[in-house]
Amino acid sequence: MQRINDLPPLPARPADGHKGTFGRVLMIAGSRGMSGAAILSGTAALRSGAGLVYIAVPENILPIVAGFEPSYLTVPLTEDGDGRIAESATEQLRDRITSMDAIAIGPGLGQSDGLENLVSELYRKTSQPLVVDADALNLLARSPSQLTQHDGPRVLTPHPGEFERLTGKKVGTDQSSREQAAMQFATDHEVVLVLKGPGSIITDGERIAVNTTGNSGMATGGTGDVLTGIITSLLAQGMLPFEAAHVGTHVHGHAGDMVADECGERGMIASDLIEGLCLAWIAIDDHSDD
Repeated sequence: MQRINDLPPLPARPADGHKGTFGRVLMIAGSRGMSGAAILSGTAALRSGAGLVYIAVPENILPIVAGFEPSYLTVPLTEDGDGRIAESATEQLRDRITSMDAIAIGPGLGQSDGLENLVSELYRKTSQPLVVDADALNLLARSPSQLTQHDGPRVLTPHPGEFERLTGKKVGTDQSSREQAAMQFATDHEVVLVLKGPGSIITDGERIAVNTTGNSGMATGGTGDVLTGIITSLLAQGMLPFEAAHVGTHVHGHAGDMVADECGERGMIASDLIEGLCLAWIAIDDHSDD
């Protein structure tokens, strides 16, 4: 095991770069009543440097998502009777994915048998880096044997409850046990794992980093969606999966710490992190220049 303490270099920002230089992101997210998850993850991807961000959502919530932020692009998907992405949208997504540099799936997705099939196919067959979070993790947990079957880099970002569903085992609060379980999972399935919580663990099965940023104010709905957007953005900019997950988790917590300095931990909400990201990236850029 190699314990990593120093952050890797951030993606380059060449002065002559253009939108394509900084990567294309596709976020597959949202359902009726869960438009906020799509908005938070997509906005976080933009605030983390991606050149173009597309958010693919059920067509019924597209006006809500599109109306919140004019800087990302929206993709309407066929929906089922309950306002979730329909299984038939798989073909629409295949066409979009071919031109993307990194993809994320899960925030606010909801659960259905059709979505289980959609998530499974994208998990197995997508060749680009894929970040899997939230409901997509719970859908994969229905058939955990498929976790080893994938054609490209995978970053999974479960909180403890989602991790227990994926593994079928209780994970204690002891940090040593959490690290051991996380490393074993990453090794077994050849993925990068971000096991969230105080002292979030990032591992590819050989290397491990423990995050030291963040605070209790981030224990609120939507902060995980922000993390998904950050990591996916870094992947689209060319970072390798372990490095993107390491930097993404650090800056996510750093943004939370900077927001807490302004409004306190008790009053923090997930959308505050979006504003905190601007200051967090400045601080990290300044530190990397030293």
